[in-house]
Amino acid sequence: MSWKKHPSQEFAIIGLGRFGSSLASALEQQGHTVLGIDQNLEIVQKVADQITQVVALDATSEDALRMADITAFKTVIVAIGSDFENSLLTTVALKNLGIPRVITKALTQRQHDILLRVGADRVIRPEHDAGRRLAEELIAPTMLEKLPLGAHHSVIELLAPQAVVWQTLAQTDLRNRFGITVLVVKREDKLLISPPADCILQQGDILVVLGSNDDITQFTTLR
Repeated sequence: MSWKKHPSQEFAIIGLGRFGSSLASALEQQGHTVLGIDQNLEIVQKVADQITQVVALDATSEDALRMADITAFKTVIVAIGSDFENSLLTTVALKNLGIPRVITKALTQRQHDILLRVGADRVIRPEHDAGRRLAEELIAPTMLEKLPLGAHHSVIELLAPQAVVWQTLAQTDLRNRFGITVLVVKREDKLLISPPADCILQQGDILVVLGSNDDITQFTTLR
């Protein structure tokens, strides 16, 4: 079996449970091509009409993965949830086959650490991450989006807190007070990139800021 696709728009997802099938559907909806893999034939048949290509195979077997032309993919997501041994063996098999980017799902911190040690390029904990995001929303309801930059810094998009509205950026003194930098001010259909110090923040402005996670959290809780 072989599927020829544009490298920048192709993903393989191994494990088509709730997380894997949801991820596959989201990628498909955004115009990407997905190869879905699961060892359970019943699951494969169930999602066959939702994903571009699906195949039933044992992903712990390098030979089976080769038959599915897995090496044609630059990014493979291992979304096996309940069977950590299979997830581990699949991750190792993929790295042995030279897959450049293997992203693996983990349920615990211990699994996370082990998967990184055996070669996973990134390990995600969806339930843990979802809980963290909800906590951030509850604590900082003005936060809209967050892009982590390493373990301690992020770029976030948030509504300008009421405490800084109708002040200039110079007056807010965000760099000295909070250690954060305003990269962009979004005002209706206008983008102010690297806004000047005399830029007056207005009601409804959306700020894109860079800083440490602790400093950003402090800033987002301003009232």
